[in-house]
Amino acid sequence: MIKTAVIGLGKMGLSHAAIVGAHPEAKLSAVCDTLSLMLSGVKQYNPSVSAYDDFNKMMEQETLDAVFVATPTKLHYRMVKAAIEKGIHVFCEKPFSLTLEQGRELVDLAAQHKVVNQVGYHNHFIGTFREMKRLLAKGIIGTPFHFTGEAYGPVVVRSKSGSWRSQAAEGGGCLFDYASHVLNLIQEVIGRPVSVKGTLLKKFYSREVEDAVFSSLILKNGLSGTLSVNWSDETYRKMSTSLMILGEKGKIICDATELKIYLKEENASEGLSKGWSIKYITDLALPVNFYLRGEEYSAQVDYFIENVKNRTPGNINTFEQALYTDSVIEMLIKDGKE
Repeated sequence: MIKTAVIGLGKMGLSHAAIVGAHPEAKLSAVCDTLSLMLSGVKQYNPSVSAYDDFNKMMEQETLDAVFVATPTKLHYRMVKAAIEKGIHVFCEKPFSLTLEQGRELVDLAAQHKVVNQVGYHNHFIGTFREMKRLLAKGIIGTPFHFTGEAYGPVVVRSKSGSWRSQAAEGGGCLFDYASHVLNLIQEVIGRPVSVKGTLLKKFYSREVEDAVFSSLILKNGLSGTLSVNWSDETYRKMSTSLMILGEKGKIICDATELKIYLKEENASEGLSKGWSIKYITDLALPVNFYLRGEEYSAQVDYFIENVKNRTPGNINTFEQALYTDSVIEMLIKDGKE
């Protein structure tokens, strides 16, 4: 049984704790948070789980195989580093780090200590995006011409402050909190961006951070495309993320619920007719041990636990991949300022 701890009991931390608590090969041994209300709830309803308000104390007193770090981004570095140096496998929520220097150090440390490392970009465990990546790798639409990556949602729809998401020093803002998901998807599904142009970091309601990001991206393979992300769009009930890629033989449009494929000619090997074909998430969803919020959240935890159990490094959402996403964020910030 893999002994785990969850650090940070916000929305994602509570999700991880619930999924780990139901996992047949993992044991939730401890949680850590600074809010006494959260800790009292754990003590009342799950007294077998040790509750700490001090991260260092937990690390000293618990014998752990793996930790889930779900704190504000500014705390990731010291917590992830402390766990790695104890030989503890680490799942860290996104975005990975606030600075590239800290991120590089953590990537190197994880390699030195040979710990399993993963970052919470859950879209890679959504069946539609996985299928899009497979079809693109098979050249289903031929030479690609252009792509778009988009995400919209109602996170900040009026002037407010106080949350860590509204403070740049805490790792907040649309770029870190929202656009990072789209950038990471583009990077791993279509290709790695190597330069950006015409970046606009727009403030609508927030005073310190941007509420929207618009930019042109150029990928390593030479393909260019556009990024459009806005967390102040109240026409959406929740975050909606999508990718589109246009090619010489057709087009693919993908979101979390369906994959639309347009082909100029039939592709018999894939069972795709000329014109439009649609694949739905109900046919592509990954099987999971415990369903919560969406199979992708459990699937990413299942993948991490399996790699910890087998002591295999994994190749989805590694620290290195997350660090590259952070480097693209740095490009966008620099270009936006210029």
